[in-house]
Amino acid sequence: MTANGSEYDEQTRFGKGKTMCYTLILTAIMSVMGQTQSVNSEMHVAEGRQLTFSERNHELDNNDNFSSDDRYLCYDTRETFGPGIDHGTTIEVLDLATGKEIVIYEPDAVLMGETPAPGVGAVSFNPAAPEVAFIHGPPVSEVAERGAYGKPNRNGARVILGGDVVEGKDRLRMLRNGAYSFSWIDKRDIATDRDTLPGAHRGGTHRHEYSRNGKRIGFTYDDFLLTEYDRTVGYMEAHPAAPAPASHYFAVLVPVVPRGTSRPGEIERAYGDSWVDAAGTMRAFIGVVRQNDGETYQESLFVADIPSDVDITTADSGNAKRFPTPPAGIRIRRLTHHWAGGIVRGSPDGTRIAYYGKDADGITQIFIIAASGSDKSDEPAERPMQATFLPEGAESGLRWHPAGGHLLCVSDGGLVLTCIETGEHFGRSRFITPHGDGGERYAPVISNDGKLVAYNLATPTFNKEGARVYNYDGGDFSQIFVVNLEL
Repeated sequence: MTANGSEYDEQTRFGKGKTMCYTLILTAIMSVMGQTQSVNSEMHVAEGRQLTFSERNHELDNNDNFSSDDRYLCYDTRETFGPGIDHGTTIEVLDLATGKEIVIYEPDAVLMGETPAPGVGAVSFNPAAPEVAFIHGPPVSEVAERGAYGKPNRNGARVILGGDVVEGKDRLRMLRNGAYSFSWIDKRDIATDRDTLPGAHRGGTHRHEYSRNGKRIGFTYDDFLLTEYDRTVGYMEAHPAAPAPASHYFAVLVPVVPRGTSRPGEIERAYGDSWVDAAGTMRAFIGVVRQNDGETYQESLFVADIPSDVDITTADSGNAKRFPTPPAGIRIRRLTHHWAGGIVRGSPDGTRIAYYGKDADGITQIFIIAASGSDKSDEPAERPMQATFLPEGAESGLRWHPAGGHLLCVSDGGLVLTCIETGEHFGRSRFITPHGDGGERYAPVISNDGKLVAYNLATPTFNKEGARVYNYDGGDFSQIFVVNLEL
């Protein structure tokens, strides 16, 4: 568990013990004084406006949390009653105009403790429709058969926004015809006496992300039947052949090999994935590959090319002895051969990818590379370029500004904005929140109009009687703040 309550540490660990420094390409990154760009820490910045105040966590998770019209922010409430998404009990939205916190989904029943279920969280908006997708573990009614929440025991779920906002228990709830607008995105099938149902998976999907046109959903995947295979990434499409009750057809994108069995260059694990282009034809990810020495491993940046006309039904769903394979026509490209990490992010125009790498001093910084590029390319424009030069390094939370000329991340506990426009200001960073003050701001997300940044910060919280209240382990609740963004 990470300090900010995220279920996984892939955003923050950044390959400790695996550092291999880049030979930096500094052309166009130098200032007019001939030195690398510095960080403007002198400008006074204040904490953003606090938007949530209730006695629960409000986890943004660095997902696509703004609705397409920037009216709502979606979040989950993990870490309120117990550790992790395992104990997440509601999916909610914040109405930015009214400040109302609205429950858009709550399971009928919840189990806490050593065998929690179902567990809901990691919610994201569809950029092209008023709906959200999120993790949903096994319903309590299925726990006797399926077991408790776990990485290989969960599905993707969907809620379409709309309907009446009504009082329910102690919370506002959004209901349509008196019920939540809930449906399953994918189908889980762990039968061992036959092939897995076409279009179904045999484990758990996580961090569901819509392509910007809403046509495809990317995710990470953990298998239940063949546990010698590590995490990989996949995608889904709405399809008439999707196995009921799912709306989408499942396929893996990256054909990983079992742990410890790879040959040099083969991928044993894939994670940190995100869409590069709006149409969902490129999914960038971090792959763990065996090095040429046969003994060591490297985390590197890859892209899966998914042509728009790929027939997802050509994917093999596998069986108890055969791991799923991608649809015909998928191509995997390796872009870097040095360490890369974090959740990678494609630029708004789909031409570049931002990711975490190591600078010449071994400090984690953000780099950018052409989506068609390679660190072995003969063309300088196709090779990686260091974008940040932060003394404390770049932490998790990487996002692109919608206009494409700036990157946002966390450094020294604060949010920092970095210019990546060609010219003398390339690489120049400035903090937009306080930093170095002991506060840990995390999970930033930028509104679609580029005017707001929302983020999480653990903050003293008080009940109606004025008494200070705490989450399950005695910590302050995570609240949502926003700061106005001026470029």
